[in-house]
Amino acid sequence: MIYQRCIIILTAYLFLLLCSCQKSGTTAPVIIPPIIPPAYIPPPTVYPGYQLVWNDEFNGSAVDLTKWNIETGTGVNGDFGTGQLDRATERSENIKIINGILKAGGGCLAIVTQRETYLDRKYTSGRLNTNNTGSWGPGYRIEARVWPRDIIYKGQGFAFWMMPAEKPSNVAAIMWPQGGEIDIMEYIGTIPRYNLGSVHYAWSWENNLYQSWNHGHQGGYYGFIEKEVPTVNPTYGGWPVAAQDTTSGSAGFHIYRIDWFIERMEFSIDNQVYHIHYFNDGAAFDNGVADGQDQAANVMIDGNRIFKSEYSNHFSEWSPFEHNFYILLTAGVGGNDNLTYGGAITSDAVFPCSTFIDWVRVYKRQ
Repeated sequence: MIYQRCIIILTAYLFLLLCSCQKSGTTAPVIIPPIIPPAYIPPPTVYPGYQLVWNDEFNGSAVDLTKWNIETGTGVNGDFGTGQLDRATERSENIKIINGILKAGGGCLAIVTQRETYLDRKYTSGRLNTNNTGSWGPGYRIEARVWPRDIIYKGQGFAFWMMPAEKPSNVAAIMWPQGGEIDIMEYIGTIPRYNLGSVHYAWSWENNLYQSWNHGHQGGYYGFIEKEVPTVNPTYGGWPVAAQDTTSGSAGFHIYRIDWFIERMEFSIDNQVYHIHYFNDGAAFDNGVADGQDQAANVMIDGNRIFKSEYSNHFSEWSPFEHNFYILLTAGVGGNDNLTYGGAITSDAVFPCSTFIDWVRVYKRQ
């Protein structure tokens, strides 16, 4: 409507100028700069029963540091705990706002891994988080529209995930995985046609100390071909995929989401739920029986294959998914086939490797 109004005004103005030139007898041309309407940026989606409470559309000129922290370095143990080879930086080579990305709704955040010698590493990356700027828990919908365009080789990966923002009052910090972890989007070039949506938690409190055996995990795969959980979980293989291979997650934007309820968490891609995790023992399969087993199975719901799992509240000291978590957006380069999800980087991997985030949004359920 605004664009049409501008055209009408411009046409009328040109007509008046031409009439004026004819009356005065002048033949000098009138040069008027063109009116270029701004690119249309769609407003955030309004979902029935939800209220938008936090978002970043990445339409500014730089990362909004009132919303995001830029994490640098290599983590506490030198590899972010997953055997990565990269060093995270705050440079524009690794983190920047970019315009003109195909099918984006405006600007995008670009997180880029590079093969380069920088300080003590041969790879660099970018990591953002909302720790101390924003955190959410039960009663919220948390989603992002992401295109992992260049993640097509073994050892390349991107994650949209969450870590605990709260802890028991009697400890200085909560140990992983006692505090839990939520992986909304965990996409790797090693399994290019699937995304993994999961929760991590501990079997036992262990006085809030790390034990190598004390790690529970429930994860469901979403297949971009099937648009549901596959009948058999995928294994490594099939890389690199072609740039426009629509059977892979690297072919374009998708909306990665969790809906967080009091008793469960639902993972979805493009509005298709594929993993439902229930927090309490016996809750997932409607039998009401607490049997001490972390039960999980593929089930059919409304004609779709969905992975259901249960039981992350294993101890009384802390129930991880009843508390607020903050958001992370991170890219990485794998250095270990056994420790790093996605495996070690392959020698023919192509860099720079960019992932584009169109927006991140948080909604409160009404």
